[in-house]
Amino acid sequence: MKLEKKKKKESFLSHLEDLRWHLTRSVISVFVGTCLAFFYKDFLFDKIIFACKENSFPTYVFLCSLSEKLCIQDMPFILMNIEMTGQFTMHILVSFITGFIIAFPYVLFEIWLFVSPAMYKAEKRNSILFFFFSFFLFIIGILFAYYVIVPFSINFLSSYSISGEVTNKIHFISFIRTITKIILTTGLLFQLPVVIYFLTKFNLVTSSQLKQYRRHAFVIILIVASILTPPDVFSQVLIGLPIFMLYEFSIFISRLMSSKS
Repeated sequence: MKLEKKKKKESFLSHLEDLRWHLTRSVISVFVGTCLAFFYKDFLFDKIIFACKENSFPTYVFLCSLSEKLCIQDMPFILMNIEMTGQFTMHILVSFITGFIIAFPYVLFEIWLFVSPAMYKAEKRNSILFFFFSFFLFIIGILFAYYVIVPFSINFLSSYSISGEVTNKIHFISFIRTITKIILTTGLLFQLPVVIYFLTKFNLVTSSQLKQYRRHAFVIILIVASILTPPDVFSQVLIGLPIFMLYEFSIFISRLMSSKS
């Protein structure tokens, strides 16, 4: 008995040691991505972050091509900085988020390296495909947020006015935080099928449970959308609908996993 306990303890400590190195390498990859993004400041801010406030942004050009009534005029607000460390702080924040996005494939790879020893050969092959699918969902979520949710949110909030006496002079920190929060959280929310896959694999949820609580899930999705997006209903619906569709897709994945077990 003592020998078995000793082996279990050694095995547990070995897993912890492996996990520590996987986490360390993941953190290093995010740090490298952050440093890379930090040195490309002009491209990151002028061509990506602030590009979505210009009427030449692809989403606005597409809307204008559909109808002149949908054409977006110049955004009626001015970005300003009122904090001494404001620009440097946002430079660090945006660089970190960009670094995380750049390193995300490698972080997924480290996760796979950690869990793969406990898998059979067939499971390893399937898991590789699934991790590629996870990265694909992450990128789709980011692009959807950047080209759909962010432009409509900015347009609505910048053009909203309670009186002609009020001029919008927006703190650029608020502008950047709004954009980065929408982009990153949408990318992570698009991982819902991946989360359901692992919850089903470890018998924590079933497809019948997901169906049973579909209405509850819809309400939770709307609440999460209201927290993550600006306070306009249109933006909340924009993020809520694809997440709910992913929830339905997750039910299919869960049912598929259950049938194989």
